[in-house]
Amino acid sequence: MKLRRSKSEEPTATEVTLDKSGGKGRPTPTRKEAEAAARERNRVPRTRKEQMAAQRKVRGESSQKIRQGMKDGDERYMLARDKGPVRRFIRDFVDARFGFAEVVVPLMLVALFVPALVLPLFVLLVVDLVILRIRVRKQVRQRFPDEPMKGVTYYAVTRAMQMKFMRMPKAKRKIGEQLPEHYR
Repeated sequence: MKLRRSKSEEPTATEVTLDKSGGKGRPTPTRKEAEAAARERNRVPRTRKEQMAAQRKVRGESSQKIRQGMKDGDERYMLARDKGPVRRFIRDFVDARFGFAEVVVPLMLVALFVPALVLPLFVLLVVDLVILRIRVRKQVRQRFPDEPMKGVTYYAVTRAMQMKFMRMPKAKRKIGEQLPEHYR
């Protein structure tokens, strides 16, 4: 009875290669490494400095999750001022229209060198925001007759005054895009 392989029976390198498609992209940790990582996760901070660092880390992760949820438009993570179908409609309405208010900040930089532009820019801005106010309030009254109008103008104007790439929650509508008929 022969239990050992002879040298001639050894498999070649091409035969030994395993197909690892769809792997996790890293080696499985050894038991020793896994236990060390678990101990590190469960380790209680001993000094105040360690406690503060751990709290800061947890707070940072939580805040990052909330920030990403707000950017994505997830209602669970939004501030109270941004929640609800009326506010979502106002966001979409403002985002789908090109407003003069979006370009005022860059134009004000130009106005620093040409002071005569400040007053006309200000007048155009006020006219644009008044038109926005009238249109938003009319649309909100039509689409949400039972909802209160409190804060509608302020929310629309403050959103319109921000440059589109800086708005939070992020703009979901492109300029000129048609809005759906219902928002419930």
